[in-house]
Formats: sequence, structure tokens, C-alpha cells
Amino acid sequence: MGVLLVGTGVEKSYQAGTTTLQVLKGLDVSVAQGEMVAVVGASGVGKSTLLHVLGGLDPADAGTVRIGDTEMTSLPDVQLVAFRNRHVGFVFQFHHLLPEFTALENAEMPMRIARRPPAERRQRALELLERVGLSERLTHRPGMLSGGEQQRVAIARALVMSPSILLADEPTGDLDEHTAETLHELLRDMHRERGLTSLIATHNPRLAAACDRILRLEDGRLRPV
Repeated sequence: MGVLLVGTGVEKSYQAGTTTLQVLKGLDVSVAQGEMVAVVGASGVGKSTLLHVLGGLDPADAGTVRIGDTEMTSLPDVQLVAFRNRHVGFVFQFHHLLPEFTALENAEMPMRIARRPPAERRQRALELLERVGLSERLTHRPGMLSGGEQQRVAIARALVMSPSILLADEPTGDLDEHTAETLHELLRDMHRERGLTSLIATHNPRLAAACDRILRLEDGRLRPV
């Protein structure tokens, strides 16, 4: 299998008052197509920043990020948004569902943004929500769902466009142990079933151990574990 994601010399800093905090320091990373890779590291070390930069949510200060044949760091903003919506699926710790929309509408949202036909997006969202065990919760809004159910909707939303890569940032960090383990199994199953390429930032040693590789983010760079 070829390499799907490549980050080369990636740098990212933030200004904290008069101090410049360099989070990523010439970081290199590559993820092969079909791999499931865990990123571990201490709290505050920059795992979220790394995923945001690799997924095109935040710009790198220096370096390049390529997904497939597309160098994301050179895309104009409009093209970057369209590419990210089509090719990158995100799952966040706090799911970021839209409270005024139902589970079905939230799962459809990337396809709505891409202006896919209503019948197509509904069929795709229904299929994924059924797969994650929410066929009885389609019309429920996020406030009517448990934390684990909300995260299942977020997983369906992340996969509705059949993205090239799934980036998950502490996807079970806000859940109790039993619910977290159930979500771990779901993520692993979805990865295998759908031939995903996944990069998962996690504190959970069991989720990390179930991945093909573990990388540690430390002092702004990634090292194999």
C-alpha cells in the first residue's frame, strides 16, 4: 500500500502574551494507506494542534502536508475547505454536533455542505447511523442523546463522505470506561470494514495498543514507540 498522508518539516507556533510557544518543530510524519496509527503524549504537548494542521483546520507556519496527490498547504482557502470536506473526516473529543439538528441531519451535514442530492445524503447517513447502532435515534437532537450516542453520530458524520483519512482527537476522552471501550471497538471495526486510513490522538493505552503503530509526540516531534 502507498503512503497516503505525508507531513514534512511541519512547524506551528502560538503567541501567548509576549512569549512564542513553538508546538511543532520541523515535524515529519507519514501514514500508509490502510494504517491505523495512534499518537500519544502528555496533555498539552500538541496532539490536537498536530491533527488540526494535518487535516487543514489550522495552517502550518512552515513545512508541507500532503494527502494523496494533493499538497494541502498550497491550496487557496476555498479549495482547501472543499478538499477537507471531501477527503478528511474528523472526530473530536466533544463531538461538536449542531444542537438544533437531529442525529440524521447532523450526520448528513458534510454532504449538505457539498450540495449532494437529498436522497443520496439521506441514504448514506441512514446507513452509517444504523451501522453505529442509532437507527432508533434518527430524529433525536444531541441534547436527547447520551455522550456515547453523540459520539456515534459524530463518527457517522465523519465517515459520510467516505473520506480518504479519518483524524480522531481523543474520541473517547470524555466518556466513561465502558462506553469508551465500546467506542474503541466501533472505531476499529469501522476502520477494517471500510478500508480506512486513521490517525488517532489518544491517552487511552488500550486504544493505542490496538493500532498498527504508536507514535509519541514529544518536544515538537514524533517518535516511534
